[in-house]
Amino acid sequence: MAIKVTNKKPLTGNRRSHALNATKRQQKPNLQVIRLEDGTRIRMSAREIRNLRKLEAKQVN
Repeated sequence: MAIKVTNKKPLTGNRRSHALNATKRQQKPNLQVIRLEDGTRIRMSAREIRNLRKLEAKQVN
């Protein structure tokens, strides 16, 4: 089991047809499982992973 780092939750709302019928829908966050160097697994959103990699690249330069 991976450790959940992010607090992101599914976004809920209505799907609207051309006839304006409303049905419930859910947009789920893009959660990914990554493995750290010490072997622990973490669940993070794809956007958070991208930001971490950007910050790491900035610190190296």
